[in-house]
Amino acid sequence: MNQGQVEPNNQSLVDHLTELRTRLVWSIVAIFVGFLVCWVFSDLLFDIVRRPIAPYLKSTTGGLVFTAPMDKFLAHIKVSLLGGAILACPFWMFQLWKFVAPGLYDKERKYAVSFIGFGTVLFLTGVSFVYFVVYPMAFKFLMTFGGETDAPMITIGEYLSFFVTTTLVFGVAFEMPVILAILGMMGIVSGDFLARYRRYAYVLLAAMSAIFTPPDVLSMLFMMGPMLLLYEISVLLVKMLAQNQDSQNS
Repeated sequence: MNQGQVEPNNQSLVDHLTELRTRLVWSIVAIFVGFLVCWVFSDLLFDIVRRPIAPYLKSTTGGLVFTAPMDKFLAHIKVSLLGGAILACPFWMFQLWKFVAPGLYDKERKYAVSFIGFGTVLFLTGVSFVYFVVYPMAFKFLMTFGGETDAPMITIGEYLSFFVTTTLVFGVAFEMPVILAILGMMGIVSGDFLARYRRYAYVLLAAMSAIFTPPDVLSMLFMMGPMLLLYEISVLLVKMLAQNQDSQNS
């Protein structure tokens, strides 16, 4: 072992599960704090969430439909939780790093700030991409398909479930380079491995894009395109980190 190089900690399964529970608890606490902050602005946040579909509702009911007394209250809770998760992103990225850091060499732990910063930027990029690019095109296609004779009556619960799930899926999906980079530093995958099985990864990403996007080809392509690009970036990133590690060991 080179001087100054500290071996990864060898933890038992119980230790890993205990550490995972601790990091999850702290992440939940951070999201809850973010939820409380967002709850104060829940009316504004709900208007922002409703905005992508609002143009297609004005000519009919004038807004989303609720069918139970608690629907609007629960909708504001969902919106505030989503906002809390986005607001707390740097903190739960830090908790994720704290969980994986014991499995890394000491010199690899210096990437903590880069991991948290890059991971936060990627998550926010995914959220912004789906909101400003995917939703407008998807709703324009879905809400105008077959003409304007039929009037949509979309409930708050259905829309919020779709919006929250899809937004989080895009945010997490954009974390691919960070996740694969960590797996590369831990020796689980390599750049050559990712390049060799590229075609299978493409098929998997296409399937995921079809599952987690609105049921139209355009939305699927708008998710699959960035995913393929992020995968190629991940391959290069893993190779660069491996080369950097080899140069430090030599």
